[in-house]
Amino acid sequence: MPIIPDRLLHDLEHQGWTVSDDIIPAELAHRLLAEGMHRWETGHFHAARIGRSLTQQRNTDIRGDTICWLDDTDPHPACTDFRAWFHELQVVLNRYFFLGLKRLECHYARYGSGAGYARHIDQHRDTSYRKISMVLYLNETWQPGDGGELCIYDPGTPEREVARVAPLMGRLALFRADTIPHAVLPCQRTRWSLTGWFRTDEDTL
Repeated sequence: MPIIPDRLLHDLEHQGWTVSDDIIPAELAHRLLAEGMHRWETGHFHAARIGRSLTQQRNTDIRGDTICWLDDTDPHPACTDFRAWFHELQVVLNRYFFLGLKRLECHYARYGSGAGYARHIDQHRDTSYRKISMVLYLNETWQPGDGGELCIYDPGTPEREVARVAPLMGRLALFRADTIPHAVLPCQRTRWSLTGWFRTDEDTL
C-alpha cells in the first residue's frame, strides 16, 4: 500500500490539486520512461485528438502531444508494477473521499519541442466518469527554461493562474478532473509523462 501523506489528501480535498516528488518509487519511474521511449521508437504512438467519439479531431493549436494508451493486459513488467501501484492509490482515494473509483485509464504522452496543450478541463462535456486526474512526469535532467510546466488555474476565475508545476522525473500531480482548469505550457525539449484518470465507470465495451 503506498504511503500517501495526509498533506496530499488535504490539499486535494481543499484546493482540488496536489503535487508530490517522493511517493513514486524512483526505479519504477525510470523503468516507465525506458518503456515509453521503446514504444515511441517502435511506432506505437499516435497523434492525440480533442473531443469524444465521432467528434474527435486533431488540432495542434490546442493540443500537440502524441500518445500511447496502456491497457490492463499489458505484460511489460514496468506497466504491471505501475498498474499495481496505482490500484493501491485508488484504494486510498476511495477510502478517504468515498468516490467509488473503479479503474484508471492511462496513456503515455510525448510532447515534442514547441508542443503544448491549451487550457481545458479533463471531464468531458455531458459525462461524469472522470473524477481524479493524475500525471506522472518522466523527464530526466529537466532544467528551468525547458518549459512544459503544468499550469493550474483558479476554478472560479479560469484566467487566473495559481500554480506552475515543472515536469520533473518522478513528480506526481493529482487534481480534480471536473473542476480544475489546466494547461501544458510549450516545451523546449521532448517532454514525457504518463497521464490518466481515475474513473467511476466499469471497463469500456
